[in-house]
Amino acid sequence: MAAGNKLKALRNKCDLTVRDVEQASRRIADAKGNKNYCISNSWLAQLENGVSAPNIWTIFSLCAIYRVSFRDLLRLYDVETDEIEKYTFIANPHLTVLCPDAEHNGRPMPPDGDEIERSSRLMKTEDKSDIVYGYIGLIDYTMHPLIRPGAVVEIDTSQTKPDAISWQHEYDRPIFFVELRDGYACGWCEMQGNQLLLIPHPSSPAAKIRRFLCPREAEIVGRVVSYSTRCVDSVTDVRKASTPITVKKA
Repeated sequence: MAAGNKLKALRNKCDLTVRDVEQASRRIADAKGNKNYCISNSWLAQLENGVSAPNIWTIFSLCAIYRVSFRDLLRLYDVETDEIEKYTFIANPHLTVLCPDAEHNGRPMPPDGDEIERSSRLMKTEDKSDIVYGYIGLIDYTMHPLIRPGAVVEIDTSQTKPDAISWQHEYDRPIFFVELRDGYACGWCEMQGNQLLLIPHPSSPAAKIRRFLCPREAEIVGRVVSYSTRCVDSVTDVRKASTPITVKKA
């Protein structure tokens, strides 16, 4: 059934005429002091005939009049609010982010699927409640070339203390996924008093150590215990390589 027909069915279920809806919406508009909440006969007819789609004010009024939730009314138009996080992830491949709920046996599907889908299939882990996944944005060169942009990382959230882990060389030096005030980052970490130091790979274009007050400006999500990454850069990757800025959360 088309969205317009479903909308008409809701009105009929409430035993309301189009004029009833207009009058009810006018009361809402008057109470709100905003005429955008008013639904005219002709506008409702367009909605029910599938000629137009409702705007946010119309949805608000219809939810109140038909006594349905905002989410349920959006579903008439195949809009699922639960999918916002998933599609934010897909829409912003340049951002380093925590992945939404993992798919494919615990492995997240990265935004740039064509770029790293083959390597992401290599990641396989036990079903553990303390494991989450992150995605390294396409402009994040902090751990390049060890972890390249577009990589998927597996994060153990039970390990959040950099100073508690001993290491001997860069290949066993613990890498951490960090939540910043306005984004995410991935790199080597050290604590100096109340400052968290985010340290890039020495071969990375992002040669500058970044400092954040902890926990006010940065908190460690967990230790990266596994990752899938390209072993060579594409021509496009090389051209994009530059000192990254802190990217905003999705």
